[in-house]
Amino acid sequence: MYSEAKKLHIIEEVLKINNDATLSALENFVKKSRKTAAVKDETSFSEFSGIWSKEEADEMERIIEESCETIHPDDWK
Repeated sequence: MYSEAKKLHIIEEVLKINNDATLSALENFVKKSRKTAAVKDETSFSEFSGIWSKEEADEMERIIEESCETIHPDDWK
């Protein structure tokens, strides 16, 4: 089932709920999952920040400069 179809199916099921406690629990779950997703988005980059030593970062920068920032005029012919 595609994600949009899944969403519609869930909405249909929620519309059938007649119990306020169940609706409150569902609402709390959605709020909590949104907060968790926001925290994951914020920390995804920070997980990689600082994992290279200064020497490794300098070496990577040098490699990029040598291989990616070099123009070979004959490549355009």
